[in-house]
Amino acid sequence: MALPHFRYQKGSLVILLVLSCVVGFPSSSPKPSMALLPPSSSSPTSKLKLQTQLQLLSKESNQSSSLPINSSPFILPSPLQTSPTGSGYGFATGNVDLGGGLLVTEITAFNKIWATYEGGPENLGVTIFEPSPIPEGFLSLGFYSQPNNAPLFGSVLVAKDITNQDSAAALKTPIDYSLVWSSQSLNIKQDSPAYIWLPTPPSGYNPVGYVVTTSPAKPPLDAIRCPRSDLTDQCEAHDWIWGSDAVYGVNISSTMPVDNRGLQAMGASVGTFIAQVSGTATALLSCLKNSNSDLSGAMPNVSQVEALIKAYSPWVYFHPEEAYLPSTVSWFFTNGALLYKKGDESNPVAIDADGSNLPQGGTDDGSYWIDLPTDPNAKERVKKGNLETAGAYFHIKPMLGGTFTDIAIWLFYPFNGPARAKVGFIKSVPLGKIGEHVGDWEHVTLRISNFNGGLRSVYFAEHSGGQWVDASALEFTDGNKPVVYSSLHGHASYRQAGTVMLGNGLIGIRDDSGKSSMVMDTGVRHQVISATYLGIVEPPWLNYARKWGPEVSYDIDDEINNVSKLLPGTLKSAFKKFVKSLPAETLGEQGPTGPKMKPSWNGDEK
Repeated sequence: MALPHFRYQKGSLVILLVLSCVVGFPSSSPKPSMALLPPSSSSPTSKLKLQTQLQLLSKESNQSSSLPINSSPFILPSPLQTSPTGSGYGFATGNVDLGGGLLVTEITAFNKIWATYEGGPENLGVTIFEPSPIPEGFLSLGFYSQPNNAPLFGSVLVAKDITNQDSAAALKTPIDYSLVWSSQSLNIKQDSPAYIWLPTPPSGYNPVGYVVTTSPAKPPLDAIRCPRSDLTDQCEAHDWIWGSDAVYGVNISSTMPVDNRGLQAMGASVGTFIAQVSGTATALLSCLKNSNSDLSGAMPNVSQVEALIKAYSPWVYFHPEEAYLPSTVSWFFTNGALLYKKGDESNPVAIDADGSNLPQGGTDDGSYWIDLPTDPNAKERVKKGNLETAGAYFHIKPMLGGTFTDIAIWLFYPFNGPARAKVGFIKSVPLGKIGEHVGDWEHVTLRISNFNGGLRSVYFAEHSGGQWVDASALEFTDGNKPVVYSSLHGHASYRQAGTVMLGNGLIGIRDDSGKSSMVMDTGVRHQVISATYLGIVEPPWLNYARKWGPEVSYDIDDEINNVSKLLPGTLKSAFKKFVKSLPAETLGEQGPTGPKMKPSWNGDEK
């Protein structure tokens, strides 16, 4: 007799106990940590043992039910506003036409299929879901998986065939399934055994997701659909979700189109996962592809872009000790910034407010650079920026085959201040001029669903390389506006206040951030500087390809020696070696190029 599917939860515990006494646990079912005594045992010792067992199971039940994944699914703090209507685009209408007869929509509601309560991030396990309910006429492409250490917040695409053709249908049922992996033989904390099935597609079609069951029987063929091959693109494992080769024999990861993601890339993420089984060649899934020549079909129009900025523009908090604040580019230019030309350094040129006299295009060949005013008083004043009139610069672009809108938000700082370090037991060591440079461009990027206009994630350009953070893990203020913390002097962006160390445990550069009265709503004084599909006229300064600051004129060895004099002998050599290993960007040896010269301008964030 098979034991019914269950979870250790209050209300099901008594049924579990009774059934276990009658039929026992099948070898493939999760076993309690000790054998249960029959309820008929009447001795005090037996009753005490049974009470102890009940307490243990009740504790396990409470632990699983209290997991973040089992809390209420995450929703944004404020209801989504109705998107302004307009002509030309199909933003936030619920569906995206990927061409070739394939219409897709985004599902964010799910039925739980299987979970384990160990392994993965924070050792809390993973849960696998099927999308449900699915709108009439749409069909499943695969299941969704998420670690248990966060509230449920994800999406998968489901698809509808609008070709009305049998021979060249956009979607077809698989002809069979193959078992990719099962937890049946594993002694782990799990609801029941799980079976991950890969669809075997008909010729000319590709699978883009799995079916997951709690039975060893193959799923029905109509449980999933495979898209036509020309409607799919190469896919790769992206973020690790759960697993271990040694312990579980599998690693589960999210999927994304291959690395050429960018504003011209057609690959679209389905939201499904990939299971990579140790010791075997992984049968890779595909992603979807937008086969339309124009990715703007589901992008926001001008009024919708303004509505998104109003709804989601981040608040940037500056450290209480921050002395080098942002400004507008025009404020920087009109307050004395100068353009220098190699070979004619003695004749710098004042820069027009819009940068119209800056050299346009070309490459960063070192022939031009921008610097601060030559007057000492003006130089110190301009270094400090002007928060009262500062504004943010917005770049709007399609991403992931036009299924998302990325809004990159750039801030300009006239000056990047000196760095600080932790050296051994000395928590904060000023590094003199190390880290200083003229001109500093920093950014965060919002990723917004083109299906419903919801904020999905935010990219923070940290000094350690940057990271995407799901909306469910963000701090919000004033409705749905994400909070960003700008690090002291270096202006890197972080999702929470505190100290991030760039280095090893003994020595590292400090990135300190915190709240203060100095805060900027990036939507208050904003300028959309680029949105190719909208025909936005870009300001001349955006196409200036050279450095926004000169190479440093100080001797970095002198700065290192000045700092090391203050350190105990055992730390001197270690400190010198560490600083010498830092990249030029961190050392501040030269100013940066502008936003349009960054790889992320045309590509995805890394």
